[in-house]
Amino acid sequence: MLFIVSIPSEKGCAVIVLVDSMNDPSAIANDIYSRHSQEKFGRIDAMLRRAISCRMVRPLPPLNPLRAFEAAARHSSFTRAAEELCVTSSAVGHQVKTLEEHLGVTLFVREAKSLALTAEGRAYLPSIQQAMDILVEGTRRIRVSKKQMLRIDIPPTFAAKWLIPRLERFVRSNLNIDVKVSGSGEPVDFSRDEYDLAIRFGRGQHPDADSERCLDVRVFPVCSPSAVTPDKPLDEPADLKHHMLLHDDSTYSDGKNPHWSDWLAFAGVRDIDASRGLSFRPTHLAINAALDGLGVALAKDVWVDADIKAGRLIKPFDLSLPVELAYYVIYARNRANDERIRAFCDWLKSEAGIASPPDQREAASSGL
Repeated sequence: MLFIVSIPSEKGCAVIVLVDSMNDPSAIANDIYSRHSQEKFGRIDAMLRRAISCRMVRPLPPLNPLRAFEAAARHSSFTRAAEELCVTSSAVGHQVKTLEEHLGVTLFVREAKSLALTAEGRAYLPSIQQAMDILVEGTRRIRVSKKQMLRIDIPPTFAAKWLIPRLERFVRSNLNIDVKVSGSGEPVDFSRDEYDLAIRFGRGQHPDADSERCLDVRVFPVCSPSAVTPDKPLDEPADLKHHMLLHDDSTYSDGKNPHWSDWLAFAGVRDIDASRGLSFRPTHLAINAALDGLGVALAKDVWVDADIKAGRLIKPFDLSLPVELAYYVIYARNRANDERIRAFCDWLKSEAGIASPPDQREAASSGL
């Protein structure tokens, strides 16, 4: 690229120099030096360097419009992008238009009730998302370097009934890691939420995240010892008709909890209305209701084993429904080797008694 640099001469006239930004400024200055005094040489050299460096600044697009474009493309909606960015939808539209004008292309096809990427928009989006991922990861590494904090989001019952009673063992063996536990259980977006990992019940299928199976479960009925009386026996599954059924009404994005209808069919019981009874959410409320003698809950074994051993609950039937679904650790792609995540995953599976063969991490990161 050619441009003009004007430099005052000793006689008061301007020296006009046509400069190619790819040229070495020192070579240009040396050429001028032969025609000008040594005193002027240093100033000429500096001026040329500043002029050339200004022309060599990276031609970055405006950053806020990039954020608006990426969010709108990901959601296929200006409205949902605006909700994520905490601005108005018209502001998102304005930012996208600014980017389109800067690039000289149209990025979206705007219709009355839809928003779709153009061919140029589809080609541009992956590089923008990759650049943002690099920024997010770089920022995360800076924060981590200050303090080894592991941020975990797990279902409330998993936290109360399984993790917290065991967490001291992880802390004791990983003194350099502080753990921050959140119990929302809502769908996680690692590009938005500041969690390092999450635990979810289901099939381990989560867009834009890798997963590792960590805890298998079985389900069976449990109740308080006081719930069983001579007029309300629980000698066989058919006796459940004498008792209130307690339902776990929790829902998941990747599967569903076993229902009473599943267990009763498995037990061969046909004449009990599986929909009757009391419903609770989250899971540990149904377990607490069973502990208080309100009825019989269908519970996952990992949540009630301690209560059964302590005699607070009983398992009236030696019949457990196998469950295809399981609990999975999920984390952002390409973070399987993060030392904190690796330490927690290995500890979790050790506590759960699930082996972690060497090729499991590779399978997780490849999506197999």
